[in-house]
Amino acid sequence: MDEDRITRDDLEAELRAVVGDPEGPVASRRPTLVVVAAVTVGVVVAVAYMVGRRAGRLRSTVVEVRRF
Repeated sequence: MDEDRITRDDLEAELRAVVGDPEGPVASRRPTLVVVAAVTVGVVVAVAYMVGRRAGRLRSTVVEVRRF
């Protein structure tokens, strides 16, 4: 009956066979990918801000108030 039990080592071995090594090619490039993702998000936010600012300027109405 001891042979029928599933051990932690069995689970880890099977998971590594299915998923792959957690220290694979992505893990070695993770710092670079994080920097690239952060810069990309920053650029997208900046472009969205500029486009929205320009659209706001074009659509805004200038109201001139004169006192008599």
